[in-house]
Amino acid sequence: MKLISVNVGLPREVNWKGKIVSTGIFKEPVSDRVMLRSLNLDGDGQADLTVHGGADKAVYVYPFEHYDYWRGELPDIELPLGIFGENFTTTGLREEELNIGDRFHIGSVKLMVTQPRLPCYKLGIRFGQPDIIKRFLASRRTGFYFRVLQEGEVGAGDTLELVSRDDNNITVANITQLSLVTS
Repeated sequence: MKLISVNVGLPREVNWKGKIVSTGIFKEPVSDRVMLRSLNLDGDGQADLTVHGGADKAVYVYPFEHYDYWRGELPDIELPLGIFGENFTTTGLREEELNIGDRFHIGSVKLMVTQPRLPCYKLGIRFGQPDIIKRFLASRRTGFYFRVLQEGEVGAGDTLELVSRDDNNITVANITQLSLVTS
């Protein structure tokens, strides 16, 4: 399990359907190590803290393995790392294999899986396609969030180590499936 990209971006205003909206979905890879704090990475931000960010959504993680799927689904769109708004692009961490409550180390940093990402309309802004939200959820390739249990520095190339599995065996994919059934 590896961290292949750390992506950050500050909120910016964009025109969406004739309105100016603020969004932090535009993330770009950084080459330096970055301080990961309890609510965020240095140099990163969210525009609407009522639904984005916070302790249980401090780090959004997206599996690199999903990029091939999206290249097939969106052949005319360039897919640079961070395009899904993720802070971490990783390998070896899949929604169906991760339990809510699983704990990881990246060096001295301690993290816990908290929930899947359920995207808002701003994913449509990023892709210029309002239907991407429905497609994203239907694909069940949502990524997930980490809570930061211990702060520290992270960088591309770092290895993630599973420290403990949550005994409830409720996967990120289970929660995504439940949200699809109830919506």
